[in-house]
Amino acid sequence: MAQLQPKRISPKDLSSWLNQEVTKPFLIDVREEEELNIAPFPAQAMHLPLSQVNNRLKNLQVEIPKDKSVVVICHKGIRSWNFGMWLLEQEFGYDVWNLDGGIDAWSTEISPETPRY
Repeated sequence: MAQLQPKRISPKDLSSWLNQEVTKPFLIDVREEEELNIAPFPAQAMHLPLSQVNNRLKNLQVEIPKDKSVVVICHKGIRSWNFGMWLLEQEFGYDVWNLDGGIDAWSTEISPETPRY
C-alpha cells in the first residue's frame, strides 16, 4: 500500500536517527536561502527552496536517492509537510518523513545554538 502522507518525526527522534552509523536519512530543506543564512540545519541536507521546485522537477528523481528515507525540513513544519505530500503524490516511491515543528523545534529541543527566527 502506498504511503498517503508524510510520517511525523520529532526533533529528538531525528537527532537519534542522524547519529546512527548506517541508516541516516536523506534530508531536504525547503526553506529559502535567507532562512538558511539565519539558521542552517546542522547536518548535510539538500537545499530545495519551494520557490525553485518547478525549476528542478525533472532532476528530482536523480537528486533524491531511492534507497534512503527522506526527511523534509522547513521553519515550522508546514511547508515541509506540504512538500512531503506533493512528493508522495508523484508516486516516486520514497519513504517520506516530516520534521515536526521544523528548525524552530530543533532549535528549542536539540540545538539551542541554532538561532530562532
